[in-house]
Order: sequence, then C-alpha cells, then structure tokens
Amino acid sequence: MLLISWLTPSHFVILGLQIVFAIAHSGGAALRPWAEKYIGPRFYRILFALVSLPLAVILIIYFFGHRYDGLQIWQVQGVPGVREFVWLLSAISFLFLYPATFNLLEIAAIQKPQVHLYETGIIRITRHPQMVGQIIWCVAHTLWLGTTFTLVTSIGLILHHLFGVWHGDRRLSDRYGEAFEIAKQRTSIIPFKAILDGRQSLKWQEFIRPSYLGVAIFIALLWWSHPLLMEATSRIGW
Repeated sequence: MLLISWLTPSHFVILGLQIVFAIAHSGGAALRPWAEKYIGPRFYRILFALVSLPLAVILIIYFFGHRYDGLQIWQVQGVPGVREFVWLLSAISFLFLYPATFNLLEIAAIQKPQVHLYETGIIRITRHPQMVGQIIWCVAHTLWLGTTFTLVTSIGLILHHLFGVWHGDRRLSDRYGEAFEIAKQRTSIIPFKAILDGRQSLKWQEFIRPSYLGVAIFIALLWWSHPLLMEATSRIGW
C-alpha cells in the first residue's frame, strides 16, 4: 500500500516521454548519413530540430509540473549554502551541455551542417561533454528537489546519455575509422582523465569563443527567469 501511495502515474509518464525522445533523438542521429543523401544536410538539420525540440519542450514542461510528485526522500532546501551550490552545479552543467566546440551557425543550418572530429576545447576535458553536463544537472536538481519523481527522471536522462556515449562513438568510428580511433586514444570519457595522465593539456585560449558568451548570457537569463518559468508551466496543468 505504501508503494502505491507514492508511485504516481507521473513516474511512468516521464519515463515514457524520455523513451520517445530518446528514440527520436538517437534514431534521428543514426539516420543522418542516409537522410542527408536524400534531403541534404540543411533540411535534415531543420527536420531533426522540428522533431526533437517540441519533444524536449514537452519533457521540460512535464518535469516542472510534477517535480514534487512521489516520495520526498530528503529535504535540504533550507540548509545554508545548498541553494548556491545547486546553482553553481547547474551553471557548470550548461558549460558542458552546450560546449564551444559546436558551430552555432551549423546548428541553425545557416552554414552547411557537418560532422566534426574535435580534440580541442572542452573535448580535451571529456570526449562527451553533453553526457557530463547532463549528469551534473541531474545531481544538482535531484539534490535540490529530493523526490522520487526527480530521481526517476534523472536516472532516465543519465541512461539515455550513457547510451549516447556508445552511440556517438560508434557513429564517429563508422565515419572516420582510424582517425577517430587515434582521437579516441588521445581523449577520455571521464572528465580530466586524459589531462591527468598526460594525453591532453588544457589550452585556455580555446575557450574564448562566442558560444561561451552565449551560454553565460543564457545562465544569467535562466537565473532571472526561473521563477517565471515555474509559474508559467504550473498554469499548463499537464
């Protein structure tokens, strides 16, 4: 009876939404070489965004609306310093989630989107910055909210990104072959591992890029608008 009392339907809904997003996102990435042959890189990027972005927005809105569902495992929101620590982790997570190695014009399909093989910038820290950023984000929000719904959401997100590590490496290996294997040997999945064992060294000038300024502005806007986002999504009632 205790199990039924806190295991709300929203726990299963968020997992279902994550599965749908994972299939669309990873499936779309897997189909990229085939799709670009027939519809071109720019149209593929637009189509990929038209599928992925609405699903991501639905996920975010649903998460906001149900973040306190289920069992409250812990409550640390009143502990001094926790709020600032969570915001710091969240800011760091966005630096990994949206690394400067991305070409912003390609993301918007203004320039022809291409698959790149990087060993610079944040890739020196980790070959899969989005996975690292997602884990940091999940740790921060699970710590702050402390509910089973948030924990289930975080587990689903992390599992998807861990799959993305394997899936991304496989796609780069198929595309670049030996060149990727060489890059793989010079980088690491675990943050800073390649730097600590001497395979890489940080070059701070590589981090001076417009995209990082954009991320910093985004973090500042998110800090300011966070209460407004909570209020707006609460009115949707999903």
